[in-house]
Amino acid sequence: MKQSTVESVAAAVTAALADVVVGRERTVRLALAAILAGGHVLIEDVPGLGKTLLARGLARALGLDFARLQCTPDLQPADVTGSFLFDPAEREFAFRAGPVFTGLLLADEINRTPPKTQSALLEAMQERQVTVEGRTFPLTRPFHVIATANPIEYEGTYPLPEAQLDRFLLRLDVGYPPPEEEVEVLRRRLDRRTEDVEAAKVIDAATLLDVQAGVERVDVDDTVIRYCVDLARATRAHSAVEVGASPRGSQALLLVARALAVIDGRDYVVPEDVKDCAVAALAHRLTLRPETWSSGVTGIAVVTELLGAVPGPASTR
Repeated sequence: MKQSTVESVAAAVTAALADVVVGRERTVRLALAAILAGGHVLIEDVPGLGKTLLARGLARALGLDFARLQCTPDLQPADVTGSFLFDPAEREFAFRAGPVFTGLLLADEINRTPPKTQSALLEAMQERQVTVEGRTFPLTRPFHVIATANPIEYEGTYPLPEAQLDRFLLRLDVGYPPPEEEVEVLRRRLDRRTEDVEAAKVIDAATLLDVQAGVERVDVDDTVIRYCVDLARATRAHSAVEVGASPRGSQALLLVARALAVIDGRDYVVPEDVKDCAVAALAHRLTLRPETWSSGVTGIAVVTELLGAVPGPASTR
């Protein structure tokens, strides 16, 4: 696929999402960039802000099969991956696939399900396969996970372990809309005269694979590569951080920066692409020192501080 075609597809998908998601341009842009980069997204915010709508809209616009997994404390790994069930007609056990066998899986309120079930997603997210009863089953391609988490409720929740967090290319928030956008949400609901809203289908799964291959062809200068490494290394030396971002963090910066370049209509990465995704790509990969919790220091604050302290290459934008 030509680079110009890749750019036009990204623009069309963005426009389709704008028809169903009011405002929230930054969140939509980064979520789309994560998918184009081949990764998974964690959206952490309070209920009612359109997280599910965004996930469903992305699946529809990208032509992906969509499945929603409502995470609860009694959810079992087999409820995610599927299991072998006895077929009386064939007199043998047959594998019945779980919801993970889809194009885009929404794991809603993932922090409400126990670690054993959370870990069932690890192999799927990293290896694009699941293993059940010693047998390995490949997932469809492309395969992406968008997980949501409610950050304000702690009773009956299970915080994601570092290994699970690290599998998410980006962690995003949505935030409350400004008054003008909230008014527009209500106006659109009245105009539709129905609760249902659906994004237009722009491409299909095969075309998305071609677009993702196009993102892989985006040029990255050595100075930008060094900047990604410098930012990740700076998190490891920060006084508030106990465990900084691993090389997977610097790789996340690079992968998402390329996708942002495509969305902006370029076939090369500029330093601002890295800066635009730095907080979303690095903050959730940091383990802060216990003594910093009482002072209100967060991973977001650390990465924001480092963006102002770590020198980058000269801007070409």
